[in-house]
Amino acid sequence: MGSIINVALPAMREDFATDAAGVQWMVNAYLLPLSALVLVGGSLGDHFGRRRCFLAGLAVFTLATLVCALSSTLDFLFAARFMQGIGAAMLAPNSLAIIADGFHGEERGKAVGTWAAAGAVAGAVAPLVGGMVIDALNWRWAFAIIVPLALAAGLVAVRSVRESRVDAGDRSSLDVVGAIFGTLTLGMLTFALIDLPKRGLGDVRVLCFAGGALCSLVVFLRVEKRKGANAMLPLGAFGSLAFTGISLLTLFLYAAIGGLMVLLPYVLIEAANYSATQAGAALLPFPLVIAALSRSLGGLAARIGTSHSLVIGSLIVAAGFGGLGLLTGQQVDYWTEILPPLILIAIGMSFCVAPLTTAVMDAVEDRFVGAASGINNATSRIAGLVATALLGFVIVDASVSSEALLPRATTASFVGAALSLAGAAAAWLMIKEPQTSN
Repeated sequence: MGSIINVALPAMREDFATDAAGVQWMVNAYLLPLSALVLVGGSLGDHFGRRRCFLAGLAVFTLATLVCALSSTLDFLFAARFMQGIGAAMLAPNSLAIIADGFHGEERGKAVGTWAAAGAVAGAVAPLVGGMVIDALNWRWAFAIIVPLALAAGLVAVRSVRESRVDAGDRSSLDVVGAIFGTLTLGMLTFALIDLPKRGLGDVRVLCFAGGALCSLVVFLRVEKRKGANAMLPLGAFGSLAFTGISLLTLFLYAAIGGLMVLLPYVLIEAANYSATQAGAALLPFPLVIAALSRSLGGLAARIGTSHSLVIGSLIVAAGFGGLGLLTGQQVDYWTEILPPLILIAIGMSFCVAPLTTAVMDAVEDRFVGAASGINNATSRIAGLVATALLGFVIVDASVSSEALLPRATTASFVGAALSLAGAAAAWLMIKEPQTSN
């Protein structure tokens, strides 16, 4: 979903005549509920049935997508994007849970692999297809083409997916209060970060949102501590130094990647005069390289060690961002200046994707494995949310010239490199190989 919309942002900005904050909210109105509620979405499936929650989430997502395509004002678009995020928060965890419940042993591994491969293919094709649709028609059709695909997915689910849920004695209670304060925390933080570049740190509105986010975070942590093992975010998992390191690595690395996936097509279209199709095609090598290398490099991690693989991968990602930071002038040559660093970043991520999953499972006690996996998933989405909220420092307003945009983007690339180096440091210092007994 996000990869299609990223190539549509310049056209949407022009159509709605909005500023940088409007562009950021086009992305974050979706990422906010998805980041805050993805853990609750999985818990709802455990309680009320995974098939039921999957279909409900799909219905909400599909209807909201149609409203996005028909939106005549920014407010309607933001509201529809928010509802899309709620639907996706129900879809994402329950789709994988349905697969895990429906297959066993080796067949489960194959099914999960197929699920992951389908996601990789969709991620690779979506920007290109979205760009072609935008150039041929307009940005609204980038949303509209999703609707029949979602309806087809719903039809398949109705006909072939059986209901499943966790037994009443084994499931934890719903953490509604935690979900509310978690959403409030992320929401106010996002408002503060989006307003910061334009209003400044001393602005009353920025300070109020930042203070509200801090207060809400304190309440959220108290609620989660009181609920213990039944919390949406079980704090006991962070008793593991390795898991804390994994969470920091995920936050830093996916903030860098999330910013790249939003900013790169925007800069190519606005500063380098790419069409939406060309910008979508420019992103194509990134998911393809990850899909091609993740399996083999995941096997390498088993030989050299998970932490070593994560450090190496993060350093390679940092080198790739450093390469993007060396762009000069307005005549950007894709083949020599964009593609090599982009492939380098993809290779680095290929070192990290599978080992991150392994590291999460190795870092915590068995009782926290499911929660830790969910937390890591949510952390990667929160990282993208925060990164997008900070992009206002690059696209500070709608009138920023292409001459000013590229230098700001190269500075952002160096920030991405610094984040990747911070992730490497977290992996090196905090993630240790599990001890095995002979």
